[in-house]
Amino acid sequence: MATAANDMPKRKKARYGAEYHAEALSLAERIHVAAAASELGLHATQIYQRRAKAAHEKSVSDCERQLREENARLKRQLAEKTEEVEILGKTAAYFAKKLD
Repeated sequence: MATAANDMPKRKKARYGAEYHAEALSLAERIHVAAAASELGLHATQIYQRRAKAAHEKSVSDCERQLREENARLKRQLAEKTEEVEILGKTAAYFAKKLD
């Protein structure tokens, strides 16, 4: 016995790209979220969730950028200190030969 719910074809979930989401967020900024949602055929919660996700991604990318900058700075600093140690080692060896 098949029920009426099983006979109905399943509706596929629409998948939208990043460009669509960016456009939806910009529309929500220009007009209110509820108006943008009704215009796009979405629920307002979907726009709020996308906004939160975009803010999170931006903060993560900002953190990654800061870490990359700090890493580059530390690499430069390490190279300078390594060069100083090499020069001091050569200088110490030179003066050690003079004392002999």
